[in-house]
Amino acid sequence: MASNEKRSKIKKGFMAVRVGLEEEEEDRFERFTIPVAYLHHPLFRSLLETSREVYGYASSGPLKLPCSVDDFLHEKKSYDEIIERKDRTRIFSAFTA
Repeated sequence: MASNEKRSKIKKGFMAVRVGLEEEEEDRFERFTIPVAYLHHPLFRSLLETSREVYGYASSGPLKLPCSVDDFLHEKKSYDEIIERKDRTRIFSAFTA
């Protein structure tokens, strides 16, 4: 039941990922909820390929991404800024068209 409760907390269009490196401090893995749209970004494609190489396809729970939490947060911030700029451009274009 508890695992179903966790799954129900993730909004549609989002997914859970577990980020961290095995060789980092013990249990330095963190769980994030990210938009599924991130999977189209080259960084995340690269992380998915590395994840497949490190962990294989069979996995239970959140998708594991083998990178440091700090690197993930840096790249996530960059990607969020790109999306925000695209959204502002789209909104501005709608008003000027």
